[in-house]
Amino acid sequence: MTENGTPVADEQVAEPEVAPVVTPEPEVAAAPVTDGVHAPLAAEVDAPEEEDEDAAVVGGLPDLSEDGALDAALESVLLVVDAPAPEEVLADALDVSVARVTVALGRLAAGYTESGRGIDLRRVSDGWRFYTRDVHAPFVERLLLNGQRAKLTRAALETLAVIAYRQPVTRARVAAVRGVNVDGVIRSLLARGLIEETGADPDTNGLLYRTTELFLERLGLSSVKELPPLAPLLPEVDSIDDV
Repeated sequence: MTENGTPVADEQVAEPEVAPVVTPEPEVAAAPVTDGVHAPLAAEVDAPEEEDEDAAVVGGLPDLSEDGALDAALESVLLVVDAPAPEEVLADALDVSVARVTVALGRLAAGYTESGRGIDLRRVSDGWRFYTRDVHAPFVERLLLNGQRAKLTRAALETLAVIAYRQPVTRARVAAVRGVNVDGVIRSLLARGLIEETGADPDTNGLLYRTTELFLERLGLSSVKELPPLAPLLPEVDSIDDV
């Protein structure tokens, strides 16, 4: 009975127990196996992601660690600016330090001058921009203006000079200095972008005018402080203060 009962019981228990145990074991084992393999799989997945990030950095932003690469990048950016660009703006565009950009700009400017290139890199109005050499101005004018110069009238030049040296100044005071009505000339200078409005006079409530960055750029100046002294040209200039 024991011999017959024991094996029979073992067989009956083993068969149902082994069957469910074997079936869930692979299923349960699949989870731990997945968990066990998860770490190496994560490493394998992370590795290509790091490679992709490196590739994206290299592909999106060229390496500018070399001076030659930085110089070339600056040339590309400076060719498309429509106004003098400060060092901070250029450094931000190229994702490099302002100190490196400042040194590179000086290096480029000196290189153009030493090699006698037709373009000149100058710092004007708190920024840098490419300009053509003065010696080649006739060729540039022939191409762009067909040999004709767009000059300001004498009245416009005189009015612009008064504003440049007395800014900010009202239209009435400019007219008093010149002794004639300057309404039309002021409108012309505003249209050309050489002057702009800058608030109102606290005493008369008249509009105040000052020169613009375009004015400085056209004269090749960084600020109005670089304007030549007016006294040697007009000995009685002090009398303007009384007008």
